[in-house]
Amino acid sequence: MARLALGDPAPPFELPAMDGKTHSLEDFRGQPVAVVFSCVHCPYVVAWEDRLNDVARNYAGRAGLVAVNSNAGYLGDGVDDMKQRADAKDFAFPFLYDETQEVASSYGAARTPEVFLFDGEHRLVYHGTPDSDHQDPEGAEPYLRRALDAVLDGGEVDPAEVPAVGCTIKWRS
Repeated sequence: MARLALGDPAPPFELPAMDGKTHSLEDFRGQPVAVVFSCVHCPYVVAWEDRLNDVARNYAGRAGLVAVNSNAGYLGDGVDDMKQRADAKDFAFPFLYDETQEVASSYGAARTPEVFLFDGEHRLVYHGTPDSDHQDPEGAEPYLRRALDAVLDGGEVDPAEVPAVGCTIKWRS
């Protein structure tokens, strides 16, 4: 499983979401989109999910964000758990279920949360964490926000890559 490199095109996806709809990369044609591999149980996801929800709200209409749960049968990460979390947190983004793990594999995702931000042509421009510190929202460097701003302004993303930090995706054996 090779990880995407900067400049690579976004692998297409079409996945069911907790809003009862099916969502695809094409839903964001011509817009930047952040594909965030996520779950329900991981403490890093829990620490960052409100900030990701804020990003989705703040950039609505200008850029998209989706969260993809690719964990296979892990306790606390099932569809019912996903629905409960999406409802409780009033997610402003689609929370998608990658039951086959094909999407995570095609992106080379390994962690939750792991952010892949694509520009309006759906080329990878940022890969890493939502920001620099899952424990300190006020003091964290807002990597994803800066990357979105740069893409929307036609500038360069800096940094373009930071190590993804979080729980590992739970793969089928």
